[in-house]
Amino acid sequence: MEDVDDLFAILGDAETMRYYPAPYPRERTLEWITDNLERYRRDGFGLWAIEDRETGEYLGSCGPAARVVDGVEEVELGWHIKRSRWGRGIAPEAAAACRYHAFGPLGLDRLISLIRPVNVPSRRVAEKIGMTVEKEVLYGSVAWPHLVYAIER
Repeated sequence: MEDVDDLFAILGDAETMRYYPAPYPRERTLEWITDNLERYRRDGFGLWAIEDRETGEYLGSCGPAARVVDGVEEVELGWHIKRSRWGRGIAPEAAAACRYHAFGPLGLDRLISLIRPVNVPSRRVAEKIGMTVEKEVLYGSVAWPHLVYAIER
């Protein structure tokens, strides 16, 4: 919960959240944290905070989250990076580390990422860590088209 202000600066930012139905209000950011903590209790994993190694600055979040996609239980690898740090390789580095952890200690065999077709920066992150497009689905609260990027162990 101590990261709520830093996370809200990301999830509440209109530019960062342009591929979502709307930026999150502070209350929804608190729910997001609570939901993620519940994932840890229920699934044994969830998203992690990303911090600058040298300064401890909060840079975003990345990690696996259980999802149901087209009626199938999947584990999605997701990421959010603060806008002032975009383009510095943070998302691919964090995503690759999370992929390694998911296929190693967590023992998962498959990961997906749900990415809107117009979200070219996130598509590049997925491709940099070896994911490829498997299919397109309607997903989310407004059932927008999303590409399902996937990678097997």
